Amino acid sequence: MSARRIFSFLVICAMLGWIGQGKAQMQQQKLPARVYNTAKQKLKEGKPLVGATVFSPDPNIYCAMANAGYDFLWIEMQHSPLTYEDVAKMIWACRGASAMPFIRVPDATESDIQKATDIGALGIIVPTVDTLEKAQAAVKWSKYPPEGRRSQGNGQYGSLWGSDYRQTANDNMVVVIMIETPIGVENAEKIASVPGIDVVFAASTDLGNFSGHHQGDKEYEALVTRIHDVTLQHGLRLGGPQAWKDRPGFTFFQGPGETQLIRDGAQLNLLSKPAQSGTAPAVAPIEGAKPN
Repeated sequence: MSARRIFSFLVICAMLGWIGQGKAQMQQQKLPARVYNTAKQKLKEGKPLVGATVFSPDPNIYCAMANAGYDFLWIEMQHSPLTYEDVAKMIWACRGASAMPFIRVPDATESDIQKATDIGALGIIVPTVDTLEKAQAAVKWSKYPPEGRRSQGNGQYGSLWGSDYRQTANDNMVVVIMIETPIGVENAEKIASVPGIDVVFAASTDLGNFSGHHQGDKEYEALVTRIHDVTLQHGLRLGGPQAWKDRPGFTFFQGPGETQLIRDGAQLNLLSKPAQSGTAPAVAPIEGAKPN
């Protein structure tokens, strides 16, 4: 066989290989993403979500809350002394829990969000978003390329969410940005237009803190209405405190922390009625047994 024929044969083989690779890539791109973040799935379906707030580093408390029926846990790292080491142990201790781990990071920095995602958080909550640039940073550091600039390194995320984590992470990550100030409200249109944001959260306490107005005041309610209208116009989910569950348009809620839950549970326990006379005596729980 002449050198020209050999060269032509090699070119044809290479072209066929490229075509085959291209078809394989197209087929791979067409495959639906594997969704394991049940909270994100509910968001897509427009269903309401509630997450209890975690301040304690105790894995036992975390697991009790994570398996209590909440959709996600709001792990509080802005207003608590929790460390990323604490939270990594908590998430790992309760892997497989029904509530998805969401972390409110201190700020929209690469360092904070990188650590949060590497230890397995499937939701990133960013506080005090006043500008377009901060909203963009929230997405930028939460998502792998091409949607963001998240670095691929070591972490327990793979052991938690599967060996295909790099291919599925972007589709399972929830980005929540909090508007807490009049400046943020003023820039709500720009903030809500950032691709990759899932939820805009109207921060009830700090809207009052920064504006000087109280819930129910005309000026305060105007801020909430502005966030409400802009968020829904952009097709995003609207978040707020659980006390606002009856406000129209709100579907993503921050529930109480563990101290309030323990207090409420204790009061419910103390108010429970004893067995009526003439009925079979109640059976005490067995120490060490799993709760019902």
